[in-house]
Amino acid sequence: MTGPEKAPRSTYRLQIRAGFDLDAAAELTDYLRDLGVDWAYLSPILAATSGSDHGYDVVDPTVVDPERGGPEGLSRFAAAARAAGLGILIDIVPNHQGVADPRQNPWWWDVLRQGQASPHAAAFDVNWALGGRLRLPVLGSELDAAVEAGEITIDAEAGVVRYFDHEFPLADGTGEGDVRDVLAAQHYELLFWRRGDAELNYRRFFAVTTLAGVRVEDPAVFDASHIEIVRWIDEGLADGLRVDHPDGLADPGGYLDLLADATDCAYVLVEKILEHGEDLPSWWATEGTTGYDAMAVLDRVLVDPSGEQGLTSLDTQLRDGAAADYADMMHEAKLAWATDGLHAEVLRLAALIPAGERNGASDEQWLDALAELLAAFPVYRAYLPAGVEEVDEAVALASSRRPELGDAFETIAARLTAGPDSEFTRRFMQSTGPVMAKGVEDTTFYRWTRLGTLTEVGGDPTEFAVDVDGFHAASARRQASWPAAMTSLSTHDTKRSEDVRTRLSVLAEMPERWAEVLGELRQVASTGDGPFDNLLWQAIVGAWPASRERLHAYAEKASREAGNSTTWSDPDEAFEEKMHDLVDAAFGDARAIVEGFVDEITPLGRSNSLSLKLLQLAGPGVPDVYQGTELWDHSLVDPDNRREVDFAERRRLLARLDEGWMPPVDASGAAKLLVVSRALRLKRDHPELFTRYTPMTVTGEAADHAVAFDRGGVVAVATRLPAGLAARGGWGDTEVLTHVGPTVDVLTGRRFEGGRVRLADLLDTYPVALLAPTDVIEGDAS
Repeated sequence: MTGPEKAPRSTYRLQIRAGFDLDAAAELTDYLRDLGVDWAYLSPILAATSGSDHGYDVVDPTVVDPERGGPEGLSRFAAAARAAGLGILIDIVPNHQGVADPRQNPWWWDVLRQGQASPHAAAFDVNWALGGRLRLPVLGSELDAAVEAGEITIDAEAGVVRYFDHEFPLADGTGEGDVRDVLAAQHYELLFWRRGDAELNYRRFFAVTTLAGVRVEDPAVFDASHIEIVRWIDEGLADGLRVDHPDGLADPGGYLDLLADATDCAYVLVEKILEHGEDLPSWWATEGTTGYDAMAVLDRVLVDPSGEQGLTSLDTQLRDGAAADYADMMHEAKLAWATDGLHAEVLRLAALIPAGERNGASDEQWLDALAELLAAFPVYRAYLPAGVEEVDEAVALASSRRPELGDAFETIAARLTAGPDSEFTRRFMQSTGPVMAKGVEDTTFYRWTRLGTLTEVGGDPTEFAVDVDGFHAASARRQASWPAAMTSLSTHDTKRSEDVRTRLSVLAEMPERWAEVLGELRQVASTGDGPFDNLLWQAIVGAWPASRERLHAYAEKASREAGNSTTWSDPDEAFEEKMHDLVDAAFGDARAIVEGFVDEITPLGRSNSLSLKLLQLAGPGVPDVYQGTELWDHSLVDPDNRREVDFAERRRLLARLDEGWMPPVDASGAAKLLVVSRALRLKRDHPELFTRYTPMTVTGEAADHAVAFDRGGVVAVATRLPAGLAARGGWGDTEVLTHVGPTVDVLTGRRFEGGRVRLADLLDTYPVALLAPTDVIEGDAS
């Protein structure tokens, strides 16, 4: 682990792409400095599939992407960042590479051309024993039909096989003859795309066949795939790394050890999704996660627990009186993925144990038992020999659902725990994560729709709310255990941006009102799927005002991910027509209802947004600001959250703030920019004021509506449950008890003498306050 001097005090995530390359980022470094940011945080910048907006489909790990500025662009960006006093954190993707266009990936192309004789064959996790050839599910029909239709051609002169826009290399000396004969001579086999989920023979990222798994556990592969990454650290072009999807790796802890050794223990974060109550492995060479675990707690302290019953009742009504059980819904989705969408992975796993060593289980029973155990696994993965209790929990749950497979479950569990370093155990652990991600985040979260705030990456939607004491306990644990871990509110992966979630959290304070409004909206337009209507109307209300195009795109993705009424592979045209009619109704017959309700809850949502942002920025950990979210941002799931950011407007507003403007809490978002800039600057310039976490005492009639803590000199105070606060008439006699001595609220510049501070005075301008010692603030001013 790194020392504290190597850790950032805050980060700002930038999505680097062709339309916003490293030179564009370099031009932004002065703004980031003025905002108060400590480190710039870049999305993946290695060469990716041409046109990729996200960069997670790396095609060449040895070079910075020319479309993103190339190595020269990185050098220019680093120079600008250093001149602005910024550190640099870069996202890396060790688990997989992009193979959608084989010619763009030189390693993959060579493996297709030479097969197992390729010097890059060891780089990819291919099961050559299954058929002896690399299976590529790219055809729109069965092979014979494609050949007969003349869709596949051989260009011996160019040395390629062509299928529409696809090109694949010919093995040496195989370009002549009948198309079928030429194809049979290749080191790959072209398959109908629908067969891929069952017949694929290479590891992939989740269920994405265009992202092929990389074997970084092989030291030679690690060295070859990290030569450019290590150069960044060695040459001062980067200070730290964010590791994408470590759970896909054969040995995440071992990988992090290799990375630490190669980078002289640079600052490293891991995109590890922790389930509720789960701890990050303490032996990993990392400073912590990328912050989804913190996000879950931060969101829930602003959710009214009293709204759970009302929203649950509404959900039951929308399901025609059949109360939903989250555990059953989640298990059903996970099992469907283990049985169908990820069947190839389960088949590969099953084949590792000979039939004679399965304790009498038939092939069908063995496959069923593996799928059930994967579906029952309670976390993304275990790291055996640590995590035996998670295996036991999975066995108990699976046995309760399928008792006739009990012997098979016990046999599998014994294999896992007795041989933690075996290929069977390793592959089982690599398979639990995809089943969890696809079954929960990408399916169940679109089916469990009572409150959109709660169905976020890393969250447990059955944990409806966290009280103030629970929030303090979680924050204290973070300060004690992982003080340099990241905390996040919006990312490229969140289903809804922070400001959408805080607006939707208001629904928990008025469940009966939301039921009334939803009823009115459904009378105007409905898909016929009650829970999905709830999801979609919440998205519209949460993101409003949004364009038709954005909402139509969201509706299509959400409905197909849910998979109840339509799917990606077999879209239901009739359902989707009703769904798109619903979106259009928001701009037509339902517009007055939508805008009336949005006007009603927006002030409350903005109060929540300012509170959420201050709690994150002032709290323990390294807060990240996702690009553009220093103003209001009402984005939905990707690619909506990668839209262009108007940085010129943000510069203009920041300059006005620095001239002394006290903005109202209005549509401009300047009030949020005030909170972000003042908190970031204070944390960057005075780290000595952020060295501990102590809950502060709030007394009086509205004490439950405040969260307050001391970070070692700085006191943060935030409002929660603003609708309830307004209904009870405001703060009344409520006070926060602070240390004796004068302080200044860095948001308003007002001075408070300490001791007992009335919240009616402290929070009369904004719903949040950040108190710093007067001598510190006066010293800065001088």
